[in-house]
Amino acid sequence: MNKKKVCIIGLGYIGLPTAALLANCGYEVLGVDTDSKVVETINAGNIHIVEPDLDKFVRLGVESGCLKSFSEVQEADVYVICVPTPFHEGGDIPQPNIDYIVDAVSGIARQVKAGDMIILESTSPVGTTEIIGSLLEKAAVDVSEIHIAYCPERVLPGKIMLELKENDRIVGGLTPESSRVVSNFYRDFVTGNVFETDSKTAELCKLTENSFRDVNIAFANELSLLCEKEGIDVNQLIQLVNYHPRVNVLQPGTGVGGHCIAVDPWFLVARYPDDARLIHTARKVNIHKTSWVVEKIRSAAFDFSTNIGKKPKIACLGLAYKADIDDLREAPAVEVVRQLISQDYEVYCVEPNISSHNEFRLLDIYTAISECDVIAILVNHQDFSHGDIVERLKIVKALDFCGTLTPS
Repeated sequence: MNKKKVCIIGLGYIGLPTAALLANCGYEVLGVDTDSKVVETINAGNIHIVEPDLDKFVRLGVESGCLKSFSEVQEADVYVICVPTPFHEGGDIPQPNIDYIVDAVSGIARQVKAGDMIILESTSPVGTTEIIGSLLEKAAVDVSEIHIAYCPERVLPGKIMLELKENDRIVGGLTPESSRVVSNFYRDFVTGNVFETDSKTAELCKLTENSFRDVNIAFANELSLLCEKEGIDVNQLIQLVNYHPRVNVLQPGTGVGGHCIAVDPWFLVARYPDDARLIHTARKVNIHKTSWVVEKIRSAAFDFSTNIGKKPKIACLGLAYKADIDDLREAPAVEVVRQLISQDYEVYCVEPNISSHNEFRLLDIYTAISECDVIAILVNHQDFSHGDIVERLKIVKALDFCGTLTPS
């Protein structure tokens, strides 16, 4: 197909890699972000987030003239919405906030023309794509002449540039024709399969994928609580259980974080509060696991104070929401550190994937082990699993909440 002009709205962890990939595939890409520093950084050929190979893709895209960034929506043939979908504050069940999507649609409405595509990639409540159509109609746009669809991202941080191209995609249009047209756009640069469906099914598909993972992690986290009561090593137990040919229990951790697994289930619970009971319970289990970790660290700190007669220095190893990335969004380790600090503990953090933090005091791993009194491993970074470090952590009897000290 002829290369179209693409406007990517939102240049974060999904929008910028998508923009950079398309630019390197020969599309004219117009990136949009409300943060002027992000716009300036990208236009200089640099990046504001950490992701393998992204810097190379952005630099080449800018140097070729195919990637440019702006602060407002630009006229294009394809509009891809990659903005955040946070929650409204308050309430027992978080309620999705689609204000950023509404703002993006407002900007698109001033530019869109017949034959254009509008694609929503942001994780969204079921029915959001239909809302986009309604918003455009209110703005006097003839939606029968444009193609509106939902296409959720399915990428793993650390492998985004590879998976954007290779992973299968789901495209759900407001009409079968929209599904077909938008699917053909993705087939031009995606080597995986592109499956066509309707918008609601595609929206629910995205939420289901991450809710499924949340439920399975909750099982592992709950199992770790039971094992602790029995004095059983949960990681060894899981290794033995998984020798069963039809069982694959996941590894427990500090909780669940990130922009997907810790968030997406709430979209279903908010929409179906009386029916999404298992999904709701899984969310509670994973949130409780983080509080449980805090209590275990507090207990170790109390024992130290009782035996030594002074308050301990606490080292928390890992802040990211998963191993070997720099992304701290919804990270349970961050919540652990905040709770400890709020209770007047002296806390230091070791996070090898960031150079500074405006809220926490950072140390290198060796200083933390030698100078701190209570050490808690919160994220299973590779940097913590090197032979000499593992031996040091065992000697100081570090609290291991993610299996770093368990032989594989």
